[in-house]
Amino acid sequence: MESRVRKAEKLVERSMKGNDASHDASHVWRVRDLALSLAREEGLASNPDSMEIVELAALLHDIGDYKYLRDPSEEKIVENFLEDEGLEESKKMRILNIIKKMGFKDEIAGLANAEFSPEFGVVQDADRLDAIGAIGIARCFTFGGSRNRVLHDPAIKPRSDVSKEQYMKKEEQTTVNHFHEKLLKLKDLMKTEAGRRRAEKRHKFMEEFLMEFYEEWDGKA
Repeated sequence: MESRVRKAEKLVERSMKGNDASHDASHVWRVRDLALSLAREEGLASNPDSMEIVELAALLHDIGDYKYLRDPSEEKIVENFLEDEGLEESKKMRILNIIKKMGFKDEIAGLANAEFSPEFGVVQDADRLDAIGAIGIARCFTFGGSRNRVLHDPAIKPRSDVSKEQYMKKEEQTTVNHFHEKLLKLKDLMKTEAGRRRAEKRHKFMEEFLMEFYEEWDGKA
């Protein structure tokens, strides 16, 4: 009989097929691998239920993402999948709770869990690690290009205090401003020790990239 994880992988492949490369199946595989690795570092490996929650939440976290929603019914895909798989209610709710509250937009709106579970921490940290560092830079410019966004405009300053509504409406923002409005903030929002350790190096790489970017933009490098 086909495993739940394999069925979830197939759902990811089907549901995310039309997305650009910043939020495609490869992003999900990286987040899954990172989440399981962080979970092991955080001592969750001895609990099979915890590891299943982490893996399924990581695999399903971007299905029905508001940025790619083509049909309102897509918001229910994950819930329906878990229902069809016959997951016990408590496990299902823990997975859905991670997926629904792990986004940056929810954290800036104050909706994220103040008391987060270890499973929540490793999945959210894994997703955020994939948003920073070399991969994060590549994803940021891929997404900006897919939305025909201006690369950089010194006249458009990053917004210092962004509400959830403003964050979701990015039309007037440049790709480079996204580093200041979100990506450079992620290191300090990591929930786990393992996530914080890995974020340090990725954060430093982004800072060095931006320094070089601005020097080249101004013709100084």
